[in-house]
Formats: sequence, C-alpha cells, structure tokens
Amino acid sequence: MTVGIALLQGTKLLEDATVSVARLTAEVLLAHALHRDRAYLYGHPEHELSELEWLHYGRYLHARMQGKPTQYITGRQEFYGRDFRVTPDVLIPRPETEHVVETALRLAPRAARILDVGCGSGCLAVTLRLETGAAVWATDISPAAIGVAAGNAQRLDAPVSFVACDLMSGFADESIDLIVSNPPYVPLGDKAGLQREVRDWEPHEALFAGPTGLEIYARLVRDAERVLRSGGWLVMELGFSTSGRVAAMFGGHWQDLEIVPDLAGIPRVVAAELVVVGQARSLRGPRRPAAELKLRAD
Repeated sequence: MTVGIALLQGTKLLEDATVSVARLTAEVLLAHALHRDRAYLYGHPEHELSELEWLHYGRYLHARMQGKPTQYITGRQEFYGRDFRVTPDVLIPRPETEHVVETALRLAPRAARILDVGCGSGCLAVTLRLETGAAVWATDISPAAIGVAAGNAQRLDAPVSFVACDLMSGFADESIDLIVSNPPYVPLGDKAGLQREVRDWEPHEALFAGPTGLEIYARLVRDAERVLRSGGWLVMELGFSTSGRVAAMFGGHWQDLEIVPDLAGIPRVVAAELVVVGQARSLRGPRRPAAELKLRAD
C-alpha cells in the first residue's frame, strides 16, 4: 500500500461517510500516521506504508467516519500561528477566537495583569502571555482542562498561572487590567441541531450556558465589575445572534462598548471598558459612554 493509493482509498471512505473536506482530512490523518508533514505525502507518493502505519491510518479513518473531530484524533490544532495540544476535555480552538486576541491587543496594549476566564486549551492565555509579556492568569472549572492548558503553556514556554475555580471567583477585587473569555453560549435547546462532531465530542460544560445561552455572559459582566481595575477591559467572544442582548448587559460603569465582526461580517467579539467614577483610567485614551455602541467594520 503506497501513500498515493492510501490517500485515494481514504478520501473515498471519508466521502462515502459524508465527511467534509475528505481529501484534506485523509492527508492530515495519513501524515499523522506516518509522523510526517503533509508535504511529504506529495513528495513521496511511492512510499510504502508499514503494517503499523497502515493500522494507525485505518484506525484514524474509522474514528473520523464515526464523527470524532480530526483535531481530537491528531491531538493538535493551530491557533494564532502556534501549535496547541487538544483533547476531548477542551474545546477545539477556532480561528474566530483569534479576534478576541486581536481586540484585546488593540484595546488594552498596556495591560499588565490579564485573566482568561474558562481557558480550555489555554489558547487565549498562552497567546496573550507570549504576545504581551504581561502577567497572565487562567481559570477553568474543569481540572482536566487546566491540565491540558498547563501542558500547552509549558510546551510553548509561556509562564501562565492556572486556577481551578468557577469563572473568576478565585480573584480579588480590582486586581486585573484585562479579562478575556470565550464562554459557553449555546442554548440547551439548540443541542440537537449541532454538528455531531461538536454535540457528541466536545465538552458540554464548555458549550452550553443554559436555557437562553446568555447565562454565563451575565455572570461575567457582573463579576468583571468587581475584579477589573478602573480603566480595565472585558473582551468576550459572542455566540450567533447574541450581540444585542449581551451589549444590553453593560450598565453605567462601562464605556467605549464595541461589537467587533469577523471576516464574514458576523458579530464575533464584544468589548467594553470599566470606569469607576472618581478613579483615573489607566490603559487607553478618550472616553465614550457605553451606551454609544460602536460596530467596527474592520
């Protein structure tokens, strides 16, 4: 069995199982079985698979045909140009979440103390530590997720402090300059309509927020008013069609509220600055009231 034939057969099996991007998936799985990169497959179509390589490839194909996400099979996912390890204990990092990083870097470039709430794989915490050099903490309610995130931080040489707690309950008042989060935001009633790769494999406590999907947002906004210093920012990823309802949660202590769209124009990130009356702002320039909602087009 050569690489060329293995790719053809794998692609056909995945297509018959209605797996999307079947050819690319076959390439990724075969490269993983061979412990090579995908470029090797194109340069060596005549490579004959060993029995062990063929067994691994067949096992990976079977798992993907049963709905297991490719990232959980390979144990890897790229985020912000870095390779993160992932397991079924954490959500698979999505490209859309990179907008949280970009928004945080733009709005709070001088933040000295950063908190990632519900860190999962640690992709936000690790990325912000490496991009800013700030002191970074990360929380998750799942000890298993904390283990995955801590492993990523160690492997990528990103000193991050991890705390197992519910949201930001382990943090003191006015202790943080920037809070980021990709919280659970899927309503429980939407479970049946999710892709099977998401519904059957990704951790439910990281997906589902409650009946409306807004429950965690409300808690984050409320507790951020306690934990953020005056002039600090809260930056959160948005679920589909949640931007208006989440924006309405920000009251009089907030200003410079922004809704940031992704490349498809879908509202993807909400950000706002906390300002306590009588305290000086510390991280960015002129003020605007939170009620003046800004929708960025970039």
